[in-house]
Amino acid sequence: MSKTVIIYSFHTQKSKKVAEKVIEAFGKDEVQAINAEELTSKVFQENDNFILSAPTWFDGELPNYWDEFVPDLEEMDLKNKNFAVFGLGDQKGYPENFCDAIGILVEILEKCGANIVGKTPAAGYTFESSRAQRGDFFVGLPLDQENQGKLTGGRVTKWVAQLKTEMK
Repeated sequence: MSKTVIIYSFHTQKSKKVAEKVIEAFGKDEVQAINAEELTSKVFQENDNFILSAPTWFDGELPNYWDEFVPDLEEMDLKNKNFAVFGLGDQKGYPENFCDAIGILVEILEKCGANIVGKTPAAGYTFESSRAQRGDFFVGLPLDQENQGKLTGGRVTKWVAQLKTEMK
């Protein structure tokens, strides 16, 4: 397996803590961390396996740093590249758009030909709707630090084990 790049904002609190758990579970020597706020197209050209952090902001929006990079991203050919997306959301405070940012980012990646890995079952969550849900699965790993924080460690460990088999 080639080296994996994990992209998250180094300036966030909760997403950064989750990203650090992902890095630890993956193996520090196997993952290169990139600050999403300093992202360049070159990162996508030079790597094949990606883990992206996409916390949902406000009423179902991407964080500003992803919003600003989307025009560049939409111009890329991402065929033969693997992408896994995790995100934070609040099932009780925002049940109508729980972890929408995961779904928004995955939709963009798919239009660019990316291979999406790391789908997870929707069982165990309580929400009204999510752009990240397709059938009985999410297109990434949704995490709710507000209401299910105690489940995060186990969910991350299981997800990373899955990614190691899906990313070649």
